[in-house]
Amino acid sequence: MVQANRSEENSASVAGDAWKADPPAIKMSKITKSFGGVLALENVDLEVRHGQIHALLGGNGAGKSTLLKILRGIYSPDNGSIEVNGQPMLEHSSEASRRAGIAMIFQEMSLIPSLSAAQNIFLNREPKDKFGLIDDSFCLEEAKRLFEEFNVDIEPGKLVSRLGTGQCQLIEIIKALSQRSDILILDEPTTALSDAEVDLLFEMLRRLKASGVAIVYVSHRMDEILRIADHATILRDGHLVLSAPIGNMTVESIVGHVVGKAGTNLSAPDKVDEAALGEDILQLINASGAHTPCEVDLTVRRGEVVGIAGLLGSGRSSLARMLYGVNPLRSGEIRINGNPVKLNSPEQALKNGVALIPEDRLRQGLVVQHSVSRNICLSVLDRISNWGWVSSEKMAKLVNDQIAFLHVKTDSPETKAKQLSGGNQQKVVLAKGLATEPEILILDEPTAGIDIGSKTEVVNVIRQMAAQNKAVILISSEIAELIAGSDRIIVMADGRIKKELGHDDLFPQNTDKTASFQEAQRRLQVAIQEVNANV
Repeated sequence: MVQANRSEENSASVAGDAWKADPPAIKMSKITKSFGGVLALENVDLEVRHGQIHALLGGNGAGKSTLLKILRGIYSPDNGSIEVNGQPMLEHSSEASRRAGIAMIFQEMSLIPSLSAAQNIFLNREPKDKFGLIDDSFCLEEAKRLFEEFNVDIEPGKLVSRLGTGQCQLIEIIKALSQRSDILILDEPTTALSDAEVDLLFEMLRRLKASGVAIVYVSHRMDEILRIADHATILRDGHLVLSAPIGNMTVESIVGHVVGKAGTNLSAPDKVDEAALGEDILQLINASGAHTPCEVDLTVRRGEVVGIAGLLGSGRSSLARMLYGVNPLRSGEIRINGNPVKLNSPEQALKNGVALIPEDRLRQGLVVQHSVSRNICLSVLDRISNWGWVSSEKMAKLVNDQIAFLHVKTDSPETKAKQLSGGNQQKVVLAKGLATEPEILILDEPTAGIDIGSKTEVVNVIRQMAAQNKAVILISSEIAELIAGSDRIIVMADGRIKKELGHDDLFPQNTDKTASFQEAQRRLQVAIQEVNANV
């Protein structure tokens, strides 16, 4: 299926032929950059042409974001040269990059929650009326026009704080497109998008590509890369590994170059032995929140991983927040170890052994100005303290154990979280949750922004938690991840549990593991589609 889509969609690449004779939109040569003596990039080349979607790939810490921030003028290279449309870029600043026609959509969203969608789109370049005042009515009209042009269903005057994560990501994209730049950089743009929103984004990108825009696309999702990109450059540990047309690559070859060895794909789990599972640890009885979830009945046993599938807005994250005490329980009952509990705050949830890895690491999971060490210990300060004073020895042991367990790439435990790559930030959030030693671990999109190799590591952590007689709830938009990590999967829509699929429902009998895993993915995708068709 992916191959068919790739052939169909890349046929549009002919549209880019008209620009092949022009100078490259971007030509970065021998780029080198160090931070505090740590080499982030060494002699890296990147060439992107107009009318091309160029994928920039690599694991967490490979140097992708550093290279793009140099291009965007946020960092200055220690060595090397940059040409934009054939002209040397001699000044390294965000303003110089903007003047050169470069726009970037960052992995970390930069919208201001207290401003409207329209105000965010025109932030720092607001149109003025004849009296020199900001022309808000023009901003609203122009934002409305842009949303209509790209088929985005968002009210321009609505505050960003009242919008979902996926809607905020679309506003970031429209903000960049509104600048009419001829070079567009997208760093993990689909992390928070639903399938329909991803389709919408890809439609935008194809239109921009056909008009001659050069697009640099960063993603860890291989299906997206094969579907949308024309060319790929792969980095590993700050070095250029490969640059070649995407048509010459397979998922296996890309993974191999990214991780430096034959990549291990996610695979089918063994069928859970029901007799080996422990007693019921979590029960939801007709549980409802303020809006969603609605009348949920769910039981999770010790040693079990329950996956939750569904589209954005299905109620998955609302269910997670209700169990963590962020959203109130309006009716029904939650029981832990058979006892009714009141989870009115994260503090109460943690006391009852419930931990949440939230979907938005920057707004909900990290204090980015604090160190890796402080972030990991934030929820367990009482446990590593003596007489009200934090024990440096206990803190160091906890932090070092978590960094080693999750393979967090950081110069030091005292490095600020904001200086880490997105994937390593996500690992710090995971470490923070594991540090609480929960009995019930809820993971909401735990591999968002994590590279291919690390996805397998996270699934292994999930299986280890289950092996330790813990209960795990795994929420993910990635079908393969859900199937690889879960013992059974429930499908939600409209705030309700609509369907449950066990191992026998997903995996056909008497087929090899690869074919069986592919068929399981198809069956779960069909179940999600059928459930939403009936909402």
